[in-house]
Amino acid sequence: MARWQFLLSEFDIVYVSQKVIKGSAIAEFLASRALEDYEPLNFDFPNEELMCVAATEDYPWKLNFDGASNAVGNGIGAVLISPNGDYYPFTCKLDFDCTNNMAEYEACIMGLRTAIERGIRTLEVYGDSALVIYQLRGEWETRDPKLINYRKVVLGLLEEFDDITFNYIPRDENQMADALATLSSMIKVNKEKEMRPIQMSIFEAPAHCCNIEE
Repeated sequence: MARWQFLLSEFDIVYVSQKVIKGSAIAEFLASRALEDYEPLNFDFPNEELMCVAATEDYPWKLNFDGASNAVGNGIGAVLISPNGDYYPFTCKLDFDCTNNMAEYEACIMGLRTAIERGIRTLEVYGDSALVIYQLRGEWETRDPKLINYRKVVLGLLEEFDDITFNYIPRDENQMADALATLSSMIKVNKEKEMRPIQMSIFEAPAHCCNIEE
């Protein structure tokens, strides 16, 4: 070090030794600025089996509903769609006389109650009934006495959601809910026996294709 100091003196450069910082000085500095509401960090991670945690708050659930009222009977259908794209269909046969608009309200209420039971707080509602959608959005007046109470029920259910919107879609974009409502309106249900949920599959090839030899 003395040799370096002698060589640097030719260029008017002075070497200054670095001061030693004691570890206790840093500890004392941090201790003097400690937070009053400090809480120790918890490094426990009980869910070691989790491979991935995805945030879905930005992607709300969706609800499609539809009602069917015809000479055969009355039925309603609703489909809940999760942020991950999973479909949960629901259908019910109405064993009382009602108009098509009443059936639409019944389908909407069934879907909303199902969403509430699942703890869903953000929901986008879609229906092909312009009357029901625009009445619930407050853009159309509800003058039919049969629908006034229905609208009150829906408005009461809206308090269970943080954010909910009602959107009109054409019937061809609401085919699954329409099919469920039509099926439940036409089928004859035996009240003494329980009917299991209908499972729908997709066949991508004819049934006889497996019998064709290579």
